[in-house]
Amino acid sequence: MKFDRAAGQNPIDQLHVVGHPLDRIDGRLKTTGTAPYAYERHDVVPHQAYGYIIGSAFAKGRITRMDVAHAKAAPGVLAIVTTLDMPALKNGPMNTAKLFGGPDITHYHQATAIVVAETFEQARAAAALIETEYDHDEGQFDLKQAQHAARPVQGANGSRADRVGDFERAFSASATRLDETYTTPDQTHAMMEPHATLAAWEGEKLTLWTSNQMIAWNRRDIATALGLSKENVRVDSPYIGGGFGGKLFLRSDAVLAALGAKAAGRPVKVALTRPFIMNNTTHRSATIQRIRIGTDRDGRITAIAHESTSGNLPHGRPEAAIDQTKLLYAGANRLTAMRLAVLDLPEGNAMRAPGEASGLMALEIAMDEMAERLRMDPVRFRILNDTQVDPEKLGRPFSQRHLVECLEHGAEKFGWSRRNPRPASVREGEWLIGMGVAAGFRNNLLTKSGARVRLDSQGIVTVETDMTDIGTGTYTILAQTAAEMMGVCIDQVRVILGDSDFPVSAGSGGQWGANNSAAGVYAACVKLRENVAEKLGLPPAEAQFSGGNVHVGNSVFPLGQAAHESELVAEDTIEYADVDKRYQQSTFASHFVEVGVNGFTGEVRIRRMLAVCSAGRILNPKTARSQVIGAMTMGAGAALMEELAVDTRRGFFVNHDLAGYEVPVHADIPHQDVIFLDEVDPLSSPMKAKGVGELGLCGVAAAIANAVYNATGVRVRDYPVTLDKHLAHLPRMT
Repeated sequence: MKFDRAAGQNPIDQLHVVGHPLDRIDGRLKTTGTAPYAYERHDVVPHQAYGYIIGSAFAKGRITRMDVAHAKAAPGVLAIVTTLDMPALKNGPMNTAKLFGGPDITHYHQATAIVVAETFEQARAAAALIETEYDHDEGQFDLKQAQHAARPVQGANGSRADRVGDFERAFSASATRLDETYTTPDQTHAMMEPHATLAAWEGEKLTLWTSNQMIAWNRRDIATALGLSKENVRVDSPYIGGGFGGKLFLRSDAVLAALGAKAAGRPVKVALTRPFIMNNTTHRSATIQRIRIGTDRDGRITAIAHESTSGNLPHGRPEAAIDQTKLLYAGANRLTAMRLAVLDLPEGNAMRAPGEASGLMALEIAMDEMAERLRMDPVRFRILNDTQVDPEKLGRPFSQRHLVECLEHGAEKFGWSRRNPRPASVREGEWLIGMGVAAGFRNNLLTKSGARVRLDSQGIVTVETDMTDIGTGTYTILAQTAAEMMGVCIDQVRVILGDSDFPVSAGSGGQWGANNSAAGVYAACVKLRENVAEKLGLPPAEAQFSGGNVHVGNSVFPLGQAAHESELVAEDTIEYADVDKRYQQSTFASHFVEVGVNGFTGEVRIRRMLAVCSAGRILNPKTARSQVIGAMTMGAGAALMEELAVDTRRGFFVNHDLAGYEVPVHADIPHQDVIFLDEVDPLSSPMKAKGVGELGLCGVAAAIANAVYNATGVRVRDYPVTLDKHLAHLPRMT
């Protein structure tokens, strides 16, 4: 199905099932511990062995010798595969870090060997017996030191920066100016389920039961790495215990499980340890961001520049922290630029809302600082600089843009009018109280997505697609979509996900999963409706589907009757024309936060949070709310505690476990409110929906930082906002 114009009225608009806050259909399996995650697939293949991966003890250099004799003689050992046993494996297009093979070491904990044994304990014990010798090279691990040698990343127009107008001249002539630098640290996904894979061979055919967000990408990349045809690779990932972008790409668990299984002649399962996850897989790269804003005397932005430097391995990608600044606020004269410093740290890559999450941490503090210089309310300042067209491609409108409504509605609901604009002026006992606001922004990406739907004689509809559910509620919204389209209740729909034998979907990432995968199911159901009508001898254009029946005029037929001879099957893919080129597609939010800061200790306590989201039709308010409050919690972590500490001598993340890498717990998170604007976006898809899971994160950290400033009068521009950064400057408590 080609989507090339605004969606008109369609069966989804009935909202009999779609749009309702239904419980997740996989919820019982998740809460009872019976959902089979990758490492728990005990029944899919017999005689499973266990693999244990070891990694490099150095960040840069080469391996000169690996002695595995003692390890091979250890009890229970079935096979050992080392990186010296083969040349470097080919990477897929989305990977930067070397996966395995060859002597060269490019980052700490790069996988160097897998030991396969009868038990996990035997494999781990044997791995400790491998002796490895290295030639060690000096590496660069400090972004602040490396930033001066960072190279410009080519802008959209092929230049060193993207420009509109004459920023330097306009900034120099501005009535009010801001020029500040902000930093964000390296962060890790810290999902609950580790990277894990069970691999089994049948001749030249490989099956991976794994934890991966993008099935088609994983299948392609494992085939590339191992020199297989895609047809000889099957990937199955029906349940994923969190990903946040860390499971978008092929990683060492899948590669080495496959190599270990081949060497041992047995199925092999591998789970990465937490230190290995943090140093061997991907993370969000640290940034150094310079923001300059100039306004006229009325507070209208006349010049805005956002320049960001981040680090990565050679040929890696920068953290695109400038992306939202291209689109969020008006301003005739604009400059955005990125620089990439080569660092010998583990690979920097996608983490929930890559680019916007870290970029808004800086931009939305800068907007507050600018509002203060103008002596203007920060909500009003943002509203004043709203734009209804792409400010870098003038004339291209947004498909929908309700940022002003988000800000106004949020300010009213939160009681923003009660905020004292004078910092450090509100106290409750020993607590300094403050409020903060930030805008949220995340683009809405359109990508083709396919599905297959089946109808049996009992009227049961089955949905099959390689789409994944990473805890987002995908099972439920796809069931709601099929139920709405076929006129049945959700109990009559089965959804089977995560199998590469099924049609290729959008996958889970970039906030594109819900809208696109649901649209793919919609497209397949349109075909199935046509097939049903034809089987029943009815004109397809006149057939109505409701209550488990098909209606035309006064005639009523049970839906299952169309499949009484044999199952009906339909398959289709939603494909987009140039709708997203003609219209800028984005999602918007406002975030409001109240904090208390202890005037004696500097401890920050979040007191309440509110998110108001503009993201098209909300397919399931319950699962969407869950996504947003989870994202808000993640934003609290980014604001106040999350930071991978880099050992700048040895090139590794020191706090590489969930004891040292702090994330929010229940006690850190108070009351959270989420409001969705009542809207649809006909230009996004036939579902008229958009993504929301990453939008809920974007801007949260800045809202918290702004609230801390309002409470204390101390401006912290280096995340996380820990008490040591403002304790010495807090106002005197009497």
